[in-house]
Amino acid sequence: MSAPQHPEVRRPRATMRHVAALAGVGTKTVSRVINDEPNVAAATAARVWDAVRALDYHVDLQAGSLRRSDGRTRTLGLLVGSVDNPFSGAIHRAVEDVASARGVAVFASSLDDDPDREDGAVRAFLQRRVDGLILTTAGRRQSYLGAVNERGLPVVYIDRDPGVDVDSVVSDNRDGAAAATAHLIAHGHRRIALLADRMDIQTARDRHAGFLDALGQAGIPTSLATIVTELHDADAAERALSGLLAGPNPPTAVFSAQNLITVGALHALQRARMQHTIALVGFDDLPLADLVDPAVTVVAQDPQQIGRKAVERAFARLAGDRSPAGREIVPTRLIPRGSGEIVAQD
Repeated sequence: MSAPQHPEVRRPRATMRHVAALAGVGTKTVSRVINDEPNVAAATAARVWDAVRALDYHVDLQAGSLRRSDGRTRTLGLLVGSVDNPFSGAIHRAVEDVASARGVAVFASSLDDDPDREDGAVRAFLQRRVDGLILTTAGRRQSYLGAVNERGLPVVYIDRDPGVDVDSVVSDNRDGAAAATAHLIAHGHRRIALLADRMDIQTARDRHAGFLDALGQAGIPTSLATIVTELHDADAAERALSGLLAGPNPPTAVFSAQNLITVGALHALQRARMQHTIALVGFDDLPLADLVDPAVTVVAQDPQQIGRKAVERAFARLAGDRSPAGREIVPTRLIPRGSGEIVAQD
């Protein structure tokens, strides 16, 4: 005889009235908070969102957007360099933290430095009727901006300056690269190798310029430096540096101008057993950079601040800010850990 079947007990679905009761406000206030309307105290909004999460209250965003005059869906589109890159991941998390506190979801995609992929991702965001865009760009060809402007969507570019009159939040790439190179020069190095990304990428060009700035400031002829560009991943960087180390006049120091390039440089130095004789400074911090031997000296960006400033700017635009578009530059900082403090041997 089979066991008796017990009916499934379902938890009643939370309603706006339940949220209002738990938060101690009226249903109109709940509606205003959920719809991101102005003139609601921050403490009140926080209580409402706490109640929404506690009750697992689900808002029908599409239906709500049809009822609202602004047609918002409470979503943002985020395009980063690559979701598997720690720098991009930190930006993604910062954007999500700010957005989720406002009840806004984030759709994220990877650029992979492909203009066609950029164009396709933005058009996919537009099809999903996002309220705003936070974008990394592969170049200066943003063919989608006409459609974006037609819809009146706020756009904030991150990491790279798009070369158009829109909001952007970027690192001080040129100054950071100059600081890294000057640090190596201060430790006696004159034969310094620059390992850089593709020169059609704006950040790579800026870091290349910063490298040359520091050489010029120190009076070091560029003929003493070795510059290798078009390195887009760790394997390419490892092959490039291994070739230099095996050559007749190897560099005494390396500036790796991107975090994946730094990973490749570390592999090359360790394979050649030169990690304690060739100095290394990388642009971008790395997970576990302080645990290798020697620990890696880096110029650290602040991806959390980049992401936070970008999403806050997007929300300010959505709230009605009509001030002129601006470019915000986030400083970098040099973190000495050991690899960049190796003194030149000749």
